[in-house]
Amino acid sequence: MTEVNVSSHAFDQAIRLVPTELNQFRGHTSESYANMVGPFGGITAATLLNAVMQHPERIGEPVSLTVNFAGPIETGEFTIEAVPVRTNRSTQHWTLQLRQNGLVATTATVFCALRRETWSEQELKAPSAPTPESLEQLPTEGRRGWLGNYDFRFVTGGYDPARPYESSSSRSLLWIRDQPCRALDFPGLTAIGDSFFPRLFTRRQQFVPAGTVSLTMYFHTDSTQLAQVSDAYLLGEAVANQTRNNYFDQSAYLWSREGKLLLSTTQIVYYKE
Repeated sequence: MTEVNVSSHAFDQAIRLVPTELNQFRGHTSESYANMVGPFGGITAATLLNAVMQHPERIGEPVSLTVNFAGPIETGEFTIEAVPVRTNRSTQHWTLQLRQNGLVATTATVFCALRRETWSEQELKAPSAPTPESLEQLPTEGRRGWLGNYDFRFVTGGYDPARPYESSSSRSLLWIRDQPCRALDFPGLTAIGDSFFPRLFTRRQQFVPAGTVSLTMYFHTDSTQLAQVSDAYLLGEAVANQTRNNYFDQSAYLWSREGKLLLSTTQIVYYKE
């Protein structure tokens, strides 16, 4: 296992924000997380959440995040406005805008809350899977830049355009964690939650231009549980329900190695043929 100082980890550098004035932050895109057009969507979502996480008025921890990708983000500097629009005793609602060159490129909402101990149950169990150590790591050399930041170990549903075939299912099951290892937190979980290959790629095993339009993430965890996960592998599952007329959806889940559900997420993706 490679030990990395958190402050110098590529992920922390990519989501780094500098406060400039009330509710305003300045950031910069990272070449390490570049994708087809602009940054990997997960790093953008994590950066937006990071603006809330480091805001001095935040209460509680994230429960949900919705990101709408309104336009491309170009290489370079950007600003984020994070506004707490309503704060109650135990809940807080945020609106965010990422602007670049005078235009809004991305919008988001975040819901935070102070959670209390209550009756709890996890109905969605983690699928059975071989250990990550028994699986081969996905080679990422020569692929999109951001992929090299993750250790992917597929059980089923990988994507290999060198061996194209049409699968009967879009379902993927895999283990994943940051590479080099990094202790898990809310921004890190957010990025991993968007790290699944587009379902159309998995189903048809071929590349087409595609990009997420809107995604929503639900956090079923807290900082204490994330600290216990540390830098261990997460088990991820993703599937599409329908692909039709330039858009497909994706539903995905992330569990800890012990089977605790940490995140569920849905998104809608544009594709072009």
